[in-house]
Amino acid sequence: MRTFLLHACLVLAVVLTLELDWLSLRFIFGVYSFSVAGVVGARFLTTFCYRAYHRHIARPHSRFIIVGAGESGQELYRFLASHDPIGNQFQGFFADEPVAEGLRPYVRGPLSELKSYCLRTTIDEIYFTLPLDRHELIEELSQFADDHFLSFRIVPDFRGTVRREVNVYFYDHMPILTIRHQPLGMRTNQVLKRMFDIVFSLAIIGLIFPFILPVLALLIKLDSPGPVFFKQMRPGKRNHLFPCYKLRTMTADHRQTELQATFADPRVTRVGRYLRKYNLDELPQFFNVLLGHMSVVGPRPNMVSQLEEYSKHIRTYQMRHAVTPGITGYAQVNGYRGETRAPRPCASGWSTT
Repeated sequence: MRTFLLHACLVLAVVLTLELDWLSLRFIFGVYSFSVAGVVGARFLTTFCYRAYHRHIARPHSRFIIVGAGESGQELYRFLASHDPIGNQFQGFFADEPVAEGLRPYVRGPLSELKSYCLRTTIDEIYFTLPLDRHELIEELSQFADDHFLSFRIVPDFRGTVRREVNVYFYDHMPILTIRHQPLGMRTNQVLKRMFDIVFSLAIIGLIFPFILPVLALLIKLDSPGPVFFKQMRPGKRNHLFPCYKLRTMTADHRQTELQATFADPRVTRVGRYLRKYNLDELPQFFNVLLGHMSVVGPRPNMVSQLEEYSKHIRTYQMRHAVTPGITGYAQVNGYRGETRAPRPCASGWSTT
């Protein structure tokens, strides 16, 4: 419709500009009116015929059942039902395992009744969505399908095979399975994340540090004797130690660098309490980001003693060191800061920024 209106406006503008007397406005209006009416009528007629065909004439070209009512089977059902609901007619699930309440009306029976159902009902395709370690069942159903001219299709349930979430990538035609979700395993994401870290850290160092660091350094020096900066070796990516820089918030002579700070810790100075409260003591870590030791976003680098202790309680705790540690991460944005009294599992999350 918009194309017709645009074309009519262009033609009308040409006629009025060139003063073409032999081409009347009544003729132009009549031509475009009949054209619009014809196009709209043809669309309505086509839609009516299409719906009538599917309602009264069309027949499904694939009547299928799904072996297994797990997540893979449900995804397959939703896909086929949404992409061609007329051509693909779903007949039901066959599963031995318990199913959710909402799926029970669609379950036709256990696996032992599948063959008898296919013999008494018109079935064209059998989709197998159970784990691939069911070798005997796959062979049995494949032979049954060949004997009765049915199509037997296997939808690999890799998650059921390894009993964990998996991700499938393709190198040409070769499927590659990974157990752990690794967006940063892609080179493009690595480059984008590193570019963001460099640009952001340079902006903080160049625009903010010249104004705020001299003030904080003066306050630290006036509050207690000792250096302005504090350096401690922390485990980074793949547990490689790196010097983590912070503004000093404790007295310089406490000699307990591996002891976690607690509420009302006597080692913390007066200025240090405010620096910790507003996370200003973490500002020098933007130098770590620029050097590649850390990232802007990532899991916080623990002390070595904390890593050893928490790994005893949480088997997968060290997996947080599969990526570069960051200045802020999932725990910080959700309000989990300060003293850790009891280790508990943390959600696995990844970010490219």
